[in-house]
Amino acid sequence: MFKLMLLSAFFSVAFGNIYDFKVDALDGGKIDFSKYKGKKIMVVNTASMCGNTPQYAELEKLAKKYKNKLVIIGFPANNFGGQEPGTNAEIKAFCTKEYAVTFPMAAKISVKGADIHPLYQYLLAESKKKQFEPEEVTWNFQKYLLDEKGELVAVFKPRTSPTSPEVIAAIEK
Repeated sequence: MFKLMLLSAFFSVAFGNIYDFKVDALDGGKIDFSKYKGKKIMVVNTASMCGNTPQYAELEKLAKKYKNKLVIIGFPANNFGGQEPGTNAEIKAFCTKEYAVTFPMAAKISVKGADIHPLYQYLLAESKKKQFEPEEVTWNFQKYLLDEKGELVAVFKPRTSPTSPEVIAAIEK
């Protein structure tokens, strides 16, 4: 418990809020979260060879429908069952060809374990502070929703459809 409190305190100090993050993009550029102030942000860990992979299509629908109030950012990760083995270039080609993904995609990262990306350390610390379930990333396509002020307001389990009534209600709130 002390370790968890220490981790939470560290990331609250190191990263004051979500807008402090700049992450590598799948195409080699940068994704600067500060440019999304005033919009809701949905962060999703993704994988190309998962039973949940068809959620890319639903995420793309959301991104287009709510483009003025929501940005979706995908984070490819190979933490679960080796379901994202590709390189950044292979992942980009897959997402473009198979699902016509246009929302921002980050470079491949780790969402758990010793090499967890700082953004996910931050999201997990915020999730624990707010006592959201699940407390850890449990599988591919877990969704973190932040409001227009950058506050974490919901965590959706991997099998929760991005277009489910509960997700839509949280976006429209």
